[in-house]
Amino acid sequence: MNKRESISFDVVIVGAGVAGLSAAISLKQLACEEGRKVSIVVLEKGAQVGAHILSGAIIPGFALDHLRPDWCEQGAPLTTKVKASKLSFLSQRQSWTVPEVLLPPLMRHDRQEFYVGSLGALTRWLGKQATGLGVEIYPGFAGAELLYDKAGALLGVATLDQGLDKRGQPTSNYMQGMELHGRYILMAEGARGSLSEQLIDKFNLRDGRDVAKYALGLKELWQVSPARHQSGLVEHFTGWPLSGANSANGGGFIYHYGDNLISVGMVVHADYGNPSLSPYDLMQTFKTHPTIKPLFKGAKRIGYGARTISAGGWQSLPKLVFPGGALLGCAAGMVNGASMKGTHNAILSGRDAAFACHKALQEGRAHDVLQGYQDKLETSEIALDLKAVRNMKPLLSRFGMALGGAFGCAALWLEQAGRHNLSLTLSHRKKDRDTLEVRLLHLDESRVYDQMVTFDKAASLHLAGVAHAENQLVHLVFRDPQKQLHNLHHFGLEPAQYYCPAGVFERRTDEHNKPFIHISSTNCLHCKMCDLKDPADNIGWQVPPKGGPNYVDM
Repeated sequence: MNKRESISFDVVIVGAGVAGLSAAISLKQLACEEGRKVSIVVLEKGAQVGAHILSGAIIPGFALDHLRPDWCEQGAPLTTKVKASKLSFLSQRQSWTVPEVLLPPLMRHDRQEFYVGSLGALTRWLGKQATGLGVEIYPGFAGAELLYDKAGALLGVATLDQGLDKRGQPTSNYMQGMELHGRYILMAEGARGSLSEQLIDKFNLRDGRDVAKYALGLKELWQVSPARHQSGLVEHFTGWPLSGANSANGGGFIYHYGDNLISVGMVVHADYGNPSLSPYDLMQTFKTHPTIKPLFKGAKRIGYGARTISAGGWQSLPKLVFPGGALLGCAAGMVNGASMKGTHNAILSGRDAAFACHKALQEGRAHDVLQGYQDKLETSEIALDLKAVRNMKPLLSRFGMALGGAFGCAALWLEQAGRHNLSLTLSHRKKDRDTLEVRLLHLDESRVYDQMVTFDKAASLHLAGVAHAENQLVHLVFRDPQKQLHNLHHFGLEPAQYYCPAGVFERRTDEHNKPFIHISSTNCLHCKMCDLKDPADNIGWQVPPKGGPNYVDM
């Protein structure tokens, strides 16, 4: 096979999300201020910038102020300010709202300006800002292989060969991948990024840190009747249907913004114990609550998606730097678990990494450790944000949603009162894949979806715009098919059938009436839940050559 073509840049960024684009913009701004030139390329596996971006999303305006103070005048698609917010506890039939004044300030939205809108739209706007400054962005090209120099430092990334069939054989459309080399490589793939996880393992970046923790976020976008729309209202919900037999941590949300749009969704922490729990069906059930269902009368559902969210917080944060590069944003896990917001930290991490890169390039350095970025983290706004809420997740894991939530709020009030003790940091005990228990609390297998408020997965996937070529290289496989049968024998079911929000995994029987698990990889939403929750640790997820969801304004 011919040697791959290579292109060299000063900085290569993997992932055109908020963190990666913020780093690119900041680095270009710093270079322009000094009249210097810096070459930057951003790889994006989505077909276009924003295609794989999914979030609630509530975004603090101050984060964009750090990046571009005139963002409002420049047409950033954030026009709906948060005007009111509330937290409600649900039983199966009732709802009780907690006055916001009783909530810890760290969980409130009345202390500074917050905006609610589409993170995908914001990402596309950031992409235009970046290209306007001279950043090269390559959508539809995923970073698939890490490249190292002779000293073991990260040298660059290679894209996948295109035009391979399911068996990895070249077709008539074959095109060899290319290598992109950089003096520094910034990883901004988002939560559970494939290359980022490889780097974490290779350079032992989690040594001395807690295990990573995650949640699955599911979201639908609806256009509702003007009479039911309350622009700027953000609502969070806890309790039913996550309470009771389901016994999972997390909650629902409804955000009103834009042209009679609402984001409706649920976040389910991935350390639940019930192997038959279905986050997708919990979200569908959530919409049927008597106080929520009327919102959908005369409404139209126009979007659906799901994505893994980092939930471990400060104690799970790996070391950010290694020879030749750094981890940014959600690739490192910079999400505030108490408020489930991470966009601001993604922007700030991109900015801080850009400063470290800029200094290194000024000094003529390359492929070394950007220690300035790591040092900055320890005293940064990101650290203050994550340290303050560091014990919320461990308390939820230990005591459950009701008692753990109460203890967590008390801890946040103590933080606010200045009585915190930074030496008191609770640890995460288990990986999410190790929390499933041998108990069969099956959800109702005969569930009926009314296709008006509740929908089956097939109908939802249509709205997600999922597209993979039928004959393309398969990106989801069982490393050992026989090992996967252990789940069937151990739990009496395959947990992936339930936790996957896209119907990728299906139990079938062969001609000898023996069970096996069929993988429909063309359904995949790239949420990465299977990569972290499979108790057999047997599901191999690699970046596909093309495809995935195509989220529009999600």
